[in-house]
Amino acid sequence: MDKARTGRSTRKPPEPSDSHDVIDAWMRSQMPDLQPVVTGLDGLIQDTLSDLHYAVKWKKAYYGVPEQGWVIEMVAYDVSVNIVFLGGADLDPPPPLGDSDRSRYLKVKSWDEVDHAQVRGWIRQAGTVAGWS
Repeated sequence: MDKARTGRSTRKPPEPSDSHDVIDAWMRSQMPDLQPVVTGLDGLIQDTLSDLHYAVKWKKAYYGVPEQGWVIEMVAYDVSVNIVFLGGADLDPPPPLGDSDRSRYLKVKSWDEVDHAQVRGWIRQAGTVAGWS
């Protein structure tokens, strides 16, 4: 019998760290073709939000702010990176992908395809809405 899927609410959130070292190590472990994407998105996040907390859990990078919890999750696959806005349904406009919970995301295959202004706007808004805590 298959195990029933549990929602995110039953999973324990990552432990926050003030050190970006965990994210640096995670980025170095990603596929070489995705390095520009993960480092570029990381730079946008760091430049846009202040008082960030960092974590890596389940091979995913997490970015959080004290008042809102974890607001952004970055997941690297073989050919793309998903930047997940954990309160993305509350963003205006919401990112284009995802509809099963409050999370919305953007799938990025190359740094050149990123609309920096749009992503920066979503990052800025993500810091003001409740994430995952």
